Amino acid sequence: MKIFRSYQHPALASHCALTIGNFDGVHRGHQAMLALLKNEAQHRGVPSCVMSFEPHPRDYFAGLARKPELAPARIATLRDKLTELARCGIDQCVVLPFNARLAAQPAEDFISDVLVKGLGVRYVLVGDDFRFGAKRTGDYAMLDAAGERLGFDVARMNSYEVSNTRVSSSAVREALAQGQMSRVASLLGRPYSISGHVVHGRKLGRELGFRTLNLRFSHWKPAAGGIFAVQVFGLGPDPLPGVANLGIRPSLDPDDVNGGRVLLETHCLAWPASLGAEEAYGKIIRVELLHKLHDELTYDGLDSLKAGISRDCHDARAFFASMHTETSRQTTRDRI
Repeated sequence: MKIFRSYQHPALASHCALTIGNFDGVHRGHQAMLALLKNEAQHRGVPSCVMSFEPHPRDYFAGLARKPELAPARIATLRDKLTELARCGIDQCVVLPFNARLAAQPAEDFISDVLVKGLGVRYVLVGDDFRFGAKRTGDYAMLDAAGERLGFDVARMNSYEVSNTRVSSSAVREALAQGQMSRVASLLGRPYSISGHVVHGRKLGRELGFRTLNLRFSHWKPAAGGIFAVQVFGLGPDPLPGVANLGIRPSLDPDDVNGGRVLLETHCLAWPASLGAEEAYGKIIRVELLHKLHDELTYDGLDSLKAGISRDCHDARAFFASMHTETSRQTTRDRI
């Protein structure tokens, strides 16, 4: 998938089939929309294209109003969103910076300048609640009328439901906030995961006997948080079971390079023998958050922190043992 930061890039295809949205999480509703987009693009002989925004428009307006509580919790980093869009087979993605200029652009200008002149749309697919342009004055009816006038097709996709529940980014955020990881996986169609480069931390884990792999979550307000049983991919042929903390831990060292940042700190329950103490740094790994153990806790010292991590490792091992037992039972039932 080709990624662009402007709709005026010379390498963009001259025409496309387009959908527009934030696509936070790329959940099953998004996936259904993307499958339809791909089919319509193939029918017209043009590439499929997703237009998304960074930051999230609600992030921008929350900052403008100085009310950070209005910003939505972020399900996925931009890296993970783009990875999932590529996995869905999208040909190109345009990530527009959502700023004052874009926020003030009239809906009519967005259609003529961005969609028609910039992207050469032949087909536009939107959700049932799609709004655009300054003060959200643009809607499906306006877009449809413009399509008839300017020569592109417009379609609208209704809500996607799983078990009588509307699949939405809001529903995924709610499930993550409640630690309902099985429900999250059902809404996403896959286990919830976070990926990135392993970065240096304050090296406290190795002092305590619990070496960690640290990933930065590149948004200040993650939708999930706490301690999780996880699987780590990217350090060998097989996933590695582990326990991870997602959140902002108070820095014990004022010079800590990650102080104040959201981190996913993962301890592998069995460190690969082939991977030396320093060989994970810089590697790209993916961590699946399978089961929430508890929220972050405050410890009154290093001894209590070490004891807490030991309990978390014990509980994570118990989770993986129960998961293995259930898998064995299912295999037996399938054979009968």
